[in-house]
Amino acid sequence: MRNLAAKLVVGVAVTTIGMYGADVSVGTWKYNAAKSKTTSAQKIKSQTDLREATSDGGMKITRTAELADGTTVNFSFTFKYDGKPYPVTGGPFDIISAKRIDANTTSFEAKKTGGKFHLTGQTVISKDGKTLTQTATGTNAAGKPVTSTLVFDKK
Repeated sequence: MRNLAAKLVVGVAVTTIGMYGADVSVGTWKYNAAKSKTTSAQKIKSQTDLREATSDGGMKITRTAELADGTTVNFSFTFKYDGKPYPVTGGPFDIISAKRIDANTTSFEAKKTGGKFHLTGQTVISKDGKTLTQTATGTNAAGKPVTSTLVFDKK
């Protein structure tokens, strides 16, 4: 569960891509299982991420998900695109950092302090603004290698 939840969180973190003015990732994003791939043992059944810009130029992500085994995942976190670590509570990781690469691409890192969970990746918003793709590699909570490409459609 932590592995999938972590991927979900990372997916959200990575999908916090934005432009230097308006953030193109703001809005509601639905997970597209048919277009996504992961080596995680825990698969995502459904996920909705609500991305909201904060007044200080950051991002707040609220995630609601259900795993294939019926486990629910609900949490939110806030960060800025400055590459600095920000605390997260209630999710599979407790530290997130993100940095804008360009108007449609953000890099991220999510990790669990004192644990084995550690993911790095990128979130890319399509030119038409309708698709968010998050790629990540790293280790799950058990320390096993993980790779994922999660695709989200804007609603």
